[in-house]
Amino acid sequence: MKLSSHLTLKLGLVLALVGVGVLVLPGLQPSDPLAATRIDGASRLTVHKIAMEDGTICEVPATPQAVAIPMIANNAVPVNPVTAALSLRSGASSTELVEVAAQASPTAAQKAAVAARRPIRTIRDQYPQFSAVAVDTQRNEVVIQDENLFQIMVFDRETNTPPTAAMSEPKRFIRGAATYLELNCAIYIDPETGNIYSLNNDTERHMTVWDREARGNASPAWKLRTPMGSFGLAVDEVRQELLITAQHEQVVAAYSKTARDDDPPNWVLWGDQTLIADPHGIAIDPIEEVFFVANFGATSSPREAAPDENPLFVAVTRGNMIPGSGRFYPPSITVYNKTARGNTAPIRVITGPETRLNWPAGLFIDAEREELYVANDGAGNILVFDTKADGNAAPIRVLEGPQTKLHYPTNVFVDLVNDEMWVANMGNHRATVYPRDANGDVAPIREIRSAPDGVPSPTLANVRITYDNTRDQILAPN
Repeated sequence: MKLSSHLTLKLGLVLALVGVGVLVLPGLQPSDPLAATRIDGASRLTVHKIAMEDGTICEVPATPQAVAIPMIANNAVPVNPVTAALSLRSGASSTELVEVAAQASPTAAQKAAVAARRPIRTIRDQYPQFSAVAVDTQRNEVVIQDENLFQIMVFDRETNTPPTAAMSEPKRFIRGAATYLELNCAIYIDPETGNIYSLNNDTERHMTVWDREARGNASPAWKLRTPMGSFGLAVDEVRQELLITAQHEQVVAAYSKTARDDDPPNWVLWGDQTLIADPHGIAIDPIEEVFFVANFGATSSPREAAPDENPLFVAVTRGNMIPGSGRFYPPSITVYNKTARGNTAPIRVITGPETRLNWPAGLFIDAEREELYVANDGAGNILVFDTKADGNAAPIRVLEGPQTKLHYPTNVFVDLVNDEMWVANMGNHRATVYPRDANGDVAPIREIRSAPDGVPSPTLANVRITYDNTRDQILAPN
């Protein structure tokens, strides 16, 4: 039987999965062969209704809980649902789709061939892009994450790149294949030891910890396996715990400060009641005993752990959400008691048009002055709120304007010793420094630049891929 050549797949519709290694394709009769797939344990496309050549309508329930999604044998590489969708669109037969599924596990030779494939051409940013910054006030150094070239860079705190200079060179750096650094997006400096805690996002599932004098292609002192979509990092020095946000898993996970390797979290904040929605930055108020989470707004509902599963492991693992339950909330900052665990609602939510939140990323708390700093990535500004802010509250200060040189600010750090505010800008190869209470269109008092002034930053992301059907080429930002 042939599938209709005019069959169309609409965005957001899905292929439902049943059985071990089996993908039920819309329009196939029960007697037809079945193809196989599994995407990250849970994700799948959904098809609601498909018109067949004989005029019949095939329906697949979209209810997320209705379908069990098993593992492919031996954790084989899954069939890409896009490949299956393209096959359907081109009128592939069910037998041909089975052949697609049979190719789900490439041979070693096929993997080697793909790995050795050279791009036709490369578009890249050859300069560092600053994703996070922290000041070591004990040693008068500033430590900056470079998410583009996968390195940690250490400068003297008072470094100031002259306008005519191409860039400022770090006094030391950590980079190389042995470092486990990839898309490193958050940083913390231990106030006593000077150890550097560096968190990776998306492509490398580890937080790495470094001796303050580490340099070059060194191995970390230790590393901790973290959720795949980890982004924010805060440390509760009182409880000696690391608090990590994970975008894809929709969770805040707390680990011992000395946790390493495959150690499980001590506890998680996870569930619909939490209002966690694509969490990014996190910060702790040690005086008020609360913590703050910055949310972009996309979320899904968590699945229940099976009887033989540890809920703590489920919460920090890909595939921990119910497929089809995705939804969007406005950007927000949610506030929780430090004792919050599991599916606990926030005690306050900062959200609404007056807040001006737009992709809120890095957070910093000045507990003594009761101020919450927000690197407002999407709007290109720094917002400062009262730490007691609730609901549709306006910021008490806003740093923005052309003189600030802010461009996609992803992280903010307040140096309470030297009364300075540091911002890591992903959009212009700069870390910029301001007076702590800067407000309005204020020029930086210093900057550390990692590229010649005026060189554009393409800000390539690691999660987008497209196909150029005119040139028959795949475009894959890295």
